[in-house]
Amino acid sequence: MTPKEKYRQICREAAATGLVLLLLILLWCALGFGLADSEVLIFGLPLWAIAGTLGIWLLAIVLTYLLVKFVFKDMSLSQPFVKNGKE
Repeated sequence: MTPKEKYRQICREAAATGLVLLLLILLWCALGFGLADSEVLIFGLPLWAIAGTLGIWLLAIVLTYLLVKFVFKDMSLSQPFVKNGKE
């Protein structure tokens, strides 16, 4: 992989990670505030507390798995200095 391709891949990984973070924050707000009026209790806790903590935690695990599976690539970030075809 050329340095330019590595840079593009790093930017792709950073952008995808940022999008996942933004999605998690938006969903956390939606679940926390959107379910605040719900009277449903799970183990004595309101639904918004369960959805805003455990739900987001589980979603973060799933999204991280998808990032690793489909976006991230294993590559060496150290490249030896090459001058005139010799190290």
